[in-house]
Parts: sequence; structure tokens; C-alpha cells
Amino acid sequence: QMRLVESGGGVVQAGDSLRLSCVASGRTFGNYYMGWFRQVTGKEREFLAYISWSTTNIYYADSVKGRFTISRDNAKNTVWLQMNSLKSEDTAVYYCAAALDVATLPSLYDYWGQGTQVTVSS
Repeated sequence: QMRLVESGGGVVQAGDSLRLSCVASGRTFGNYYMGWFRQVTGKEREFLAYISWSTTNIYYADSVKGRFTISRDNAKNTVWLQMNSLKSEDTAVYYCAAALDVATLPSLYDYWGQGTQVTVSS
């Protein structure tokens, strides 16, 4: 089994930057695509980005393309989401997740972290 734990969330001002981390425990981290999602209460979970094990396949949602950067270090069992030029509409709970194959749908991811709150104030 894999366990994912996010960290790095907090309260920031619009225009600021923040880096989220996700640390995985287990022996299968390197075999999975890793993705980042976010969710606001009352709305569907929103895909943000994914990255393959080799880092050669990376994809971003239009809403964050150019502002957010996903990266991973398999030796450290860690995936990051660097968030720049944050806007108030970025306020949400952010989740990392693991999938066996390339995917943007939450239902296709097998493991999820507990989430970390990001609040952007203007």
C-alpha cells in the first residue's frame, strides 16, 4: 500500500508563491504517475497537473499552465507543486495522488493524500 502526505499549504497574499510537497511511503512510488488536484467545498475535484515516473510526460490544466510547475524525485519519494503568481481563485484544498497510468480524472487515481489548505488573500 502507498500512503501520501501533503505539506506546505498556508495563507499567502495574491501574487505570492508557494511550494507544496507530497511524500510517499511504500515500495511502489516510482511505478506511478503522480498528480496534483484541488477542491473547493461544493465543487468537483479539479485536476491540476501530472508527471510520469521518468518525468518525460508532464501535463498541466489550462487554469494553471504557466504558473504552476510539477516535479518529482523518485529517490526521495517526493513530488512537488511550485505555485507562482497565486490568485484568490487558487484558494482550495490541494491533494496529491498516484495512478498506474496517465490520467486526469480523479476516479483513475489509486491513492490520495489528506490534503493541505491553500488560502490566497487579496
